[in-house]
Amino acid sequence: MFSLFRRGPARVTPAQAHQRTTDNDAVLLDVREQAEWNAGHAPGAVHAPLSRLVTGAALPEAAKDRPLVVICRSGHRSQQAANLLTGRGAEAVDVKGGMNAWASAGLPVVDGRGSSGRIA
Repeated sequence: MFSLFRRGPARVTPAQAHQRTTDNDAVLLDVREQAEWNAGHAPGAVHAPLSRLVTGAALPEAAKDRPLVVICRSGHRSQQAANLLTGRGAEAVDVKGGMNAWASAGLPVVDGRGSSGRIA
């Protein structure tokens, strides 16, 4: 059922996130911690850990003044980050199911060296 009173930013599927970010319309912002990022992330994603964003850290230059598609491992932290960033005036949506759903959808994951990565 459609609700006129949606709580928080919109959510998108991994396929929608991939399309939005490969069309250069938006930046895929990964809010996981460094070890998770190093193990595997989406190619072209920008890294900004939620732990830093909640302390007031600025977005990386590549993500400033751009629509954001926020992703984490399972979707919980990305919802928090999207809410936080929306509150700061950014246009942000989060990815349902996070990197787990991204990988399950067959979308690419690379590690810190550009090789095939894994979700940690």
